[in-house]
Order: sequence, then C-alpha cells, then structure tokens
Amino acid sequence: MTLVEPTHNLSLEELDRQSVFHPYTALADHLEKGVRVISEGSGVWVADPNGKRYLDAVAGLWCVNIGYGRSEVADAIHEQAKKLAYFHSFSSMGTEPSIRLADRLLRLAPDGMSKVLFGNTGSDANDTNVKLIWYYNHLRGKPGKVKLIARDKGYHGVTVASASLTGLPLLHKAFNLPIPEVRHVSCPDPYRVKPEGLSERDFSKQLAKELDETIEHEGPDTVAAFFAEPVMGAGGVHVPPEGYFDEIQPVLAKHDVLFVADEVICGFGRLGHWFGSNLYNIKPDLITTAKGLTSGYIPMSASLVGDKIWNVLIDTSKDIGPFGHGYTYGGHPVAAAAAMANLDIFERDDLVSNAATVGSHLQASMREAFADHPLVGHVRGVGLILGIEFVADKGSKRPFEGAAKIAPKVSQAAHARGLLARPLPGGDIIALSPPLSITKEEVDVVTERLRDALDEVAKGD
Repeated sequence: MTLVEPTHNLSLEELDRQSVFHPYTALADHLEKGVRVISEGSGVWVADPNGKRYLDAVAGLWCVNIGYGRSEVADAIHEQAKKLAYFHSFSSMGTEPSIRLADRLLRLAPDGMSKVLFGNTGSDANDTNVKLIWYYNHLRGKPGKVKLIARDKGYHGVTVASASLTGLPLLHKAFNLPIPEVRHVSCPDPYRVKPEGLSERDFSKQLAKELDETIEHEGPDTVAAFFAEPVMGAGGVHVPPEGYFDEIQPVLAKHDVLFVADEVICGFGRLGHWFGSNLYNIKPDLITTAKGLTSGYIPMSASLVGDKIWNVLIDTSKDIGPFGHGYTYGGHPVAAAAAMANLDIFERDDLVSNAATVGSHLQASMREAFADHPLVGHVRGVGLILGIEFVADKGSKRPFEGAAKIAPKVSQAAHARGLLARPLPGGDIIALSPPLSITKEEVDVVTERLRDALDEVAKGD
C-alpha cells in the first residue's frame, strides 16, 4: 500500500490534487494544472492566497447576488447557530426563521403560490418538483400522466431527475441518462435555432406548435409537466423570443400540463425583477428557487407550490396519509436566518432596481464593445445576465471546431487580467452574471478587461 505524505508537508495545491474530487472539471487536466484557490471576498471582488484580486463577474455560480463579505448575513448565521443550530420540519415541527421565510417568499412570489417546501440545492428542488407532479397526478386519478418535457440546452440540475431534464449531453453521457419519462423540445434560441427571415413572434408560434405536437404524439394523458427557465442560464444565456411564453402557456393549459418555472438563476433580481416570471408574465404551477435565496452564503432551496397542486394534496391527505418526502436539512433554521438577512439587504439596498439600471448599462456596453469583434457572433442577455457567443465566421455563424473553442481561452486570458468570466457547457459561450450590487464603474472594468482578453485570444488565433 502506498502511503500518502503527511499533510503538513504538502502545499495546498498538492493537498487538493490528493484529496478533492472537483465537479464539472476535466479530471486528468486538473491533476496536471492544479487548483486555483480563492481565499476571501468583498463586494464584487475575490482574492487568492497571494493577494491577487479578481472581479467576479459570475457571482460565484450565478448566486452571490448581494456580493461578498456582507457581515449582516454572517451575523445572522452566527446568532441563529448559537440560539438553535438545527431542528427539522418533519411531523409538524418548525422553527421561527423558516416559518417567517416561507411567509416572506409567498409575499414576494408571483400570484397563485400557496406553500413553500424547503430543500438544499436547485437540483434537489427540481427533484422535489418532479415527485410532487407525479404525486399530484396519482392523487387525482391520473397515474399514467408522468412524462416530463424540458428543452434542449435547458439547465435544471444534476441529480438523476434534474439532470435528465437538463438538455445538455455532458450531463447524460456515461450516466445512463435521461430517464425514460423525459422528452426535450427545441431551444428557443433566436440566434441559432430561428430560421432566417422568420420573425421572433412567428418563431415563438413555431415552438409552441412543436410543443403541442410533441404532447399530442406522446399522448396528453401521459404528459405531466413542462420545465423552463425564464432566461436559460448554463445552456447559453438564451433570452426567449418575443411572445414565447404567451404562446407556450395556452398549449400547456389545453393539455392539462403543469408549468414549472425554474427560477434558480433568474429569481431574486437577476433580470431586474424579483422573478423572471414577473418579467415574462408566466403563471407557473411550481417555482424552483435556490442560489439568490441566500446569495450562496449557505445552501438552501425552496419549491414554491401553487394553489392547484396544494388543493389536491389537501383534499386527498386523509385518505393517503402523511406526505412521504422531505430532507433532513430542509428549512434549516440557520439557512433560513441567512435568507432573511439576505432579503433584508435586497430591500434596503434596492438591489432589484440596481440590477435593472446597471444591467441596462452592462447590456449596452457589452454590445457596443463587441459588436464588431471578429470572434463575437452574438451578445445577448437581460438585466445582470449576459452571454457572448464566439464564432469562426460571423456571416455563416460557423462555430470553432472541437479543441479550438474560444470560450475557455477567453476565460483563461480574463483570469490573468483579474476577471472571472465563465465558459459554458452549452456552446462556445462566455457568461457574465455579476453580483446585483455591482456599479456602472465596475461594469466598465469588466468590459475593459474582457475586451483585452478577447483581443489577446484573437491575435493568437
């Protein structure tokens, strides 16, 4: 047996190589190149152990909406941990922070939401929603209504059910996914999927027709729900074409298919509204939330359950017995206290309005900076979420081949300049989703450093 060296003799980088299994990482490549450690953060800035500062233009993983170093949240975590570090919510038990948080979320949420079921991540919240959908249909005498429809390049998580809903091959290959109940329809991408010459509104009608035909083909009595992000995140920052959700929702109503709005990224101000459903007039039956709920300071998610589903559960509860689902840490009092402090900062600093105002500046400055750049095919986004898609030929939209992909190179060049920008798994695309506390001046820093990074990559290619 090979003995591992004592850890006190190893660098942090070598200790990482020996100990940590990194998600979403090229494993062999990581063992060769090593980890990049972040040790502290304040506002929109983070720093490594050597003191080099980076402007985090992706807010961790789309989640640090209030920015780093907010002592109010840390203090709330500390005080709650001292008072009551843990208690569960099973069997009619509860804690004051989770009760008050549920009430607050329902007051912030779009109309029609009835109850809040807490979890830990966006992935487990979407798994919860799948189970709720199946449970609901069983209880109302439609046990065969189990199929789930999501979209190519949609992102809904990494658990077995949520990864199946995710429309990215990376999450399926070698994992024996997707599960048989899942179907995918076209990505509502006006840049690559919309036929040339077709208006956005007509493209939306075409996509609604595809959804209608898919449900008819599968059998409306077998299709249970449709999952959609208001703006698609990890799959490429795809903003819906004009009228998309207006066209989609009547199709779902026609076939008695539930609508799950996955607001894990879009919720809590990212689009300049509390929820993406507000912006696009979505009337969901379930809402998935996480990330901005605590701004990533501590894990927490929440499934917001609509009246239609809740009423069926209540009407049948005495016949079926206790609801057989839940997580040990669902409604964790420390996480709930963090979420309440996080929402206090949202309201005190008016971060949703800041996301709208500074987001407009981000969208305009990026379009101006990169409209004529030889590597850039398309700049898109809304509020404080933005994607830049790279192409080998702007006229034909021809992508770069395989290993020549530009986004990872741009990300690396930006990192060298003290800027964090994320290459996406859904295409040759860089995503920006900075903290909602970012200023216009800090957006200008992002634009300047990203432009320098692109110019460097363009010279090399």
